[in-house]
Amino acid sequence: MTNARELSAQLAALLRREHATMADFLVALADFDHGRLWVELGHSSLFYYLHRELGLSAGSAQYRKTAAELLQRYPEIVEPLRDGRLCLSSVIELAKVITPENRGQVLPRFFHLSAREAAAMAVSIRPTEAAPHREIVIPVRTPTATPAAPCKVDARASSGTDRQAEAAAHLFQTPETKLDAAPTAPPLRTVPPQHDTAKPLTAELSRLHVTLSRRVLEKLQAAKDALAHARPGASTEEVLETGLDLLLAREAKKKGIVEKPRAARAAANQDHIPANVKREVWRRDGARCQWPLESGGICGQRRHLEFDHVVPRARGGLSTVSNIRILCKFHNDLAARRVFGDALMDRYTGTRVQAEAGPTASRLPF
Repeated sequence: MTNARELSAQLAALLRREHATMADFLVALADFDHGRLWVELGHSSLFYYLHRELGLSAGSAQYRKTAAELLQRYPEIVEPLRDGRLCLSSVIELAKVITPENRGQVLPRFFHLSAREAAAMAVSIRPTEAAPHREIVIPVRTPTATPAAPCKVDARASSGTDRQAEAAAHLFQTPETKLDAAPTAPPLRTVPPQHDTAKPLTAELSRLHVTLSRRVLEKLQAAKDALAHARPGASTEEVLETGLDLLLAREAKKKGIVEKPRAARAAANQDHIPANVKREVWRRDGARCQWPLESGGICGQRRHLEFDHVVPRARGGLSTVSNIRILCKFHNDLAARRVFGDALMDRYTGTRVQAEAGPTASRLPF
C-alpha cells in the first residue's frame, strides 16, 4: 500500500514536471512570437493566437503573452520558472518593475511569492503615484435578492436611520440608476457574492473591496457619530482601525497578553493555565500553530488557536511554559487523539475536527 511519504514524492515529481513543461511552453512561445509566426496563421497578435487558436481564456492568454514577451528580454527568468521559484502570476507583477538596470536585484525578490505578495512587492518597488484615498459605496444585489432601495451612508449625515436613507436617496442618483426613474429603467447590476480583496497601491497602502449589508453600513455611520466629539471628521479607515484595536485588545486580554500584567500567582487549580504562562507561550510561539511538519517547519496556522499541553494534564502534565504550546484547533484535536484514541475523544467532541478549507478549496466527493 502506498504510504503518504511515497505519494508525496510522486506529487513532488509531477509538480516538477509541471513547472518544467510550463517553462518549455513559454520558451517555445517566445520563439514563436519572436518570428511573428502568428501572422502566418492569420492572427493580429500573439494574444489572439493564444485565445482563439489554442482556446485559452482571455486571462490565461494575457498571462502567457506577457511571460513570453518578458522572457525574450530577460532569458534569466527561464530557470526560476522551470524549478518553481517563479509562477505565472508573479511574472505578471515582475514585468511591471523589472528593467535592464535592476534585473539582478529585482528578480530574486519575486521568488516563491503568491500573486498577492508579488503585487505588494511590485508596488513597494514602484509605488503608485499619489495613491488616492477613496470611500465608495455602490449598491449590489445577489441573484436571489428582490429589488430594494440602495443604501449608502453619507459621512456628513447625522445619526438616525431616516436621515441616512435620505442621504442615500440623494447620493445614489446617477445616470445609470435614478431612484425616481421610470419603471422601465435598467435594474441594478446583479453580482454574486465575492471574497474580500485587497489591491496593493504602495508598500503601505491597499484598497480593500468588501461587500457590506445595510445593517453594517448603519453601524459604521453610528460609530462615526459616536466618535464625532473626540475625533471629528474621522474617516472610515480611522473608525475601522479604532474598532479593530478594541477587538484585538479584547482577544489579547483573554490570552493574558497585556501591557501591565499582574504579578504571577501559583495556580490553585492545575487545570487552569496562569495568565503569565499564556503570555509567555503566546509570545514565544509567535501566535502560530507549532505542530511539526514531516518535511520540516511548522503548521503556522494563525486561526482557531488553542493552548495545548505537550504532556496532557491527564498524564500528569503541568501548566508550565515548557509544557504548553500553541496549536490550531485541528492539530490540538489530532494530538489528543494520538494519545487517548478516537473512541474516547469522540465521546467529548462528537466528531473529528475537520481541516479548514481555503477560500477556493472544493469539497471532494470522496
